[in-house]
Amino acid sequence: MSSGPEHSATPTDPSDLITAVEAVDVRFPTSRHLDGSDAMNPEPDYSAAYVTVHTTGGATGHGLAFTVGRGNEVAIAAVRALAPLVVGLPVDRVLGDLGGFSQRLTGDSQLRWLGPDKGAIHMAAAAIVNAVWDLYGRIADKPVWRLLAELSPEQLVDLVDFRYLQDALTRGEALEILRRAEPGRAERTARLLEHGYPAYTTTPGWLGYSDEKLVRLSKQAVADGFGLIKLKVGADLGDDLRRLRLAREAVGPGVRIAVDANQAWGVQQAIGWMRQLAPYEPYWIEEPTSPDDILGHAAVRRAVAPVKVATGEHVHNQVMFKQMLQAGSLDVLQLDASRTAGVTENVAILLLAAKFGVPVCPHAGGVGLCEMVQHLAMFDYVAVSGTTQDRVIEYVDHLHEHFTDPVRIREGRYLAPTAAGLSARMWPDSIAEHRYPDGPVWSGVAA
Repeated sequence: MSSGPEHSATPTDPSDLITAVEAVDVRFPTSRHLDGSDAMNPEPDYSAAYVTVHTTGGATGHGLAFTVGRGNEVAIAAVRALAPLVVGLPVDRVLGDLGGFSQRLTGDSQLRWLGPDKGAIHMAAAAIVNAVWDLYGRIADKPVWRLLAELSPEQLVDLVDFRYLQDALTRGEALEILRRAEPGRAERTARLLEHGYPAYTTTPGWLGYSDEKLVRLSKQAVADGFGLIKLKVGADLGDDLRRLRLAREAVGPGVRIAVDANQAWGVQQAIGWMRQLAPYEPYWIEEPTSPDDILGHAAVRRAVAPVKVATGEHVHNQVMFKQMLQAGSLDVLQLDASRTAGVTENVAILLLAAKFGVPVCPHAGGVGLCEMVQHLAMFDYVAVSGTTQDRVIEYVDHLHEHFTDPVRIREGRYLAPTAAGLSARMWPDSIAEHRYPDGPVWSGVAA
């Protein structure tokens, strides 16, 4: 790890070591009811490469990489490949230099050849980095959003690897952003604890749902206080026109409706399709084309305005986000808790978004993504952007009961977590029940 300035203010026993990085394949059979279904993932089984970091002192940290079923075993193998870089490290050294720890995982010369900074190995790094942040929060007895928001600007920029960012964001610019937000931190923290953070919901909009279910859940979302709902699109234009009309009739003109193609289209197809949907006033189009197509996103954005372009859940790393912001490819940045290298890299992405003045509306849903990403958005509000204007966290009402500190929603807003950690710890019974392939949920299916 680097020898940069330490930022941990939490005392730990110098003899305390990381003893193991445990990885478990956990899968939920969401395909049975088509929860999570979209144009590119018609029958997903929401899954987690679930990681627990163990220490000699008995403290543990929990994180995960989210997948949609088959392929989870690849993420598990990637976690196990990274584990030797972690086991045996002193806990105080890791927590004292989390920027260096992240670079240790993403910078291994042999494993880096598989990326660099993308794919299963990068997501595995996210699972471990997030588990270590969870460990840090548990040792400090603070939720991670608050732990981050109480670090000094200097400590926060020490987390960031500026090597490939300096043409867009320098260390000095990042310090200026954080120092500008610093005086209002206490007031925003109090407001967050009292009022929560705005949310939107994708629950009504899965592509496999019937029209009746779409209408019923759309009306319920408005009754529950959500000011924005999201519908999946991209498989059939006629179906999309009908479903969007039904949703607009159900929620009325005052509620925003976003649409999400999940990368189903080429650039010209995206432009043509969105022009057909425009009469129903979609607020944004999410992932209109390949997530790697930076210039394609920019072309779609120019062509479909005033509909906004949103993307991020499949953007590999901070460098791609930098380029998208430089190229004018997006109106809404949708960072993900476990696609890039976890909390640490997402600090850099939040600073990039603040530099370019682009609102962050995190991707969530899945397994544990709502639980983890809320910490990033709340940290951004308190210590980086200082605003919730046109910012919402995605909410999907699935699988929260499997976590010991599940998200709490009230009147369309996330309530700020108060328990220590990153909210990523799953109940042991849930892990045992859904462990693949030998857990009862799966062995019963096989039988």
